[in-house]
Amino acid sequence: MDFSHSETGIASKVRSIIATAPVEFLALLALCSAYIQGALVKIFDFPGALAEMEHFGLMPAPFFAVAVIVFELSMSALILSGFFRWAGGLALAIFTVMATFLALRFWELPPGMESSMAMNGFFEHLGLAGAFVLVAWHDLARRS
Repeated sequence: MDFSHSETGIASKVRSIIATAPVEFLALLALCSAYIQGALVKIFDFPGALAEMEHFGLMPAPFFAVAVIVFELSMSALILSGFFRWAGGLALAIFTVMATFLALRFWELPPGMESSMAMNGFFEHLGLAGAFVLVAWHDLARRS
């Protein structure tokens, strides 16, 4: 039995539903949501942002807190606007990998629930970084 025709029909229907500008924007917004939310939390709780920077040894804390806020919001804006989307995607991918190695050092924790949660978070963040690389790749492929 030949299913190739029915698979093509299903793919065509799925493409007509999800390959639209609103769905693309919502997917990009979902991808950037942690960075937008994180920046807004830092803005509205700046003492908490300073404590976070100090916790990770990033000094001077005020400089790094403001830099992270500006970076997260501006790179998210590049991705959402489509203006240099590839650059925003690559920048957030690199930032995510660096932050992941800084904050989720599961290999330094004793075995147990905390290390398991940190390991899950570590690999989830690597997946997120991979998604940002795909955003950059897709944007660059579109341009050529």
